[in-house]
Amino acid sequence: MKELRFKDAKLDFMEDTFGLKQVFKMPELENILHFPYTNSELEIQIMERLNSFFVISGDDWNEEELKNKFISPLIMLSLSPGESFSYFMERELSVTVEEYELKGKIDAMLASGIRNPKKPFFCLNEYKRATDPDGDPRGQVLDEMLAAQTLNNNNRYVYGCYVIGRFWFFLILKEKEYIISKDFSITDEITDILRIFKGINVQIEKFIAEEEALKIRVCEI
Repeated sequence: MKELRFKDAKLDFMEDTFGLKQVFKMPELENILHFPYTNSELEIQIMERLNSFFVISGDDWNEEELKNKFISPLIMLSLSPGESFSYFMERELSVTVEEYELKGKIDAMLASGIRNPKKPFFCLNEYKRATDPDGDPRGQVLDEMLAAQTLNNNNRYVYGCYVIGRFWFFLILKEKEYIISKDFSITDEITDILRIFKGINVQIEKFIAEEEALKIRVCEI
């Protein structure tokens, strides 16, 4: 068994080893990019406050500061109390895919479970610079998404995102095909980013509801 840690994954390796293929059109991506949602006045106020902090000093934040001062508050703002999934950070994940054990810590994920993650549906990888000597953000997040897909018995497409400074890129992995969105700037398109997360959250709720309905049907048989 070979080991592939998330932080070591490269995009070319993921494509060549696991047969992943980039596509440039996918309805599931269009659905979240154009999810209909109107931000509340409170949400707008919070986003304006987050933006003001970033504009002043965000380009000088290190990775942990970017994650804690901006990324996590924005993701938490997108969630609603009582949802059947939670936001987790720096959690270990390990799964076997073909002859590889994919493993490591995920910067952030949305997964079923309250205290501990069970099935992940969204993975986020955060970087400070566009060119990082320690890894490839696209390859890393795809590695994490492939692990998440496997934990969902390969019957769910999964979402992902990587953040490079002020730019956010959203991904979807569906079977062996993946797509990467255009970049979204947190200084100019923060309301769009929040709206996209709202769309992702709605879809995750549907996934979990479908799983629960399937369990009920199996019990009734």
